[in-house]
Amino acid sequence: MVHVINSRIWVSRTIQIVILIGLLHIASASSGDISELRGFISSFDDPKMTVQDLAFYLVTHNYDASPRDGYAELRLDGESYRLVPNGKAPGLCNISH
Repeated sequence: MVHVINSRIWVSRTIQIVILIGLLHIASASSGDISELRGFISSFDDPKMTVQDLAFYLVTHNYDASPRDGYAELRLDGESYRLVPNGKAPGLCNISH
C-alpha cells in the first residue's frame, strides 16, 4: 500500500515538473529576430485588427510591444519597429524600421 502511494506521489511530482518546465519554456520563447516575426505575422489575417489589438496580440506572444498613435511599437533585439495593421491585405500588419 505504501509503495502504491509513493508511486502516485512520484508520478504526480514528475507531471508537475514537466508542466513547469513547459511553462518556463513558453514564457522565455520570445522571437530572436525580425525574420521570425515576419513569418509569425504573415501566417494570420484579421481585417478588423486595431493598433491596440495588434499590440496585445504581440505581448501575449512574448514580444515587447505597445500601442502608439496609429501603430504598435515593437522593441526587438535593441531595435524599434513600427507595426501598422494592414486591414484587408494579407498578414496582420506592415513592418517598418
